[in-house]
Amino acid sequence: MALLVLAVAPAWADSTAQSGVDWNSLPPGEQKLLSRFHDQWQTLPAARQQVLERGAQRWLSMTPEQREGAKARFQRWKQLSPGERQVVRERWQKFRALPPAEQQRIRASFKRFHQLTPEQRERLRKRWRELSPEDRAMMRERWRQRRQERGG
Repeated sequence: MALLVLAVAPAWADSTAQSGVDWNSLPPGEQKLLSRFHDQWQTLPAARQQVLERGAQRWLSMTPEQREGAKARFQRWKQLSPGERQVVRERWQKFRALPPAEQQRIRASFKRFHQLTPEQRERLRKRWRELSPEDRAMMRERWRQRRQERGG
């Protein structure tokens, strides 16, 4: 399962990477985790090798709970249609293009939302779904104005 999570790792690739990773320089735990890539390792692009190495390091540093969460997220990812995956990739790219302060604001909002009880979150989702497209647009505009007034 860990290897499946690593398959998603290209999203985190550093496109400026130049030097490859020697298979023998990987610690045994990383080699075991990446064993399915052993035969093709030397033919993988350097950036892909580095991404896989970082993914293995990250996986090995996770707690069992974090690993379970990663597995669950990957299962949800696999269930998405190709079109839905493309939407997620595009949203991620848009997010990464935002200024760091805006990314932080979004992360803080996300954290606040997830600190609500499941019932509170569902009520908010329901209220949002029940809004007309016009009302949603008005709400978004109010949020933008409030952010600008606060200097964000």
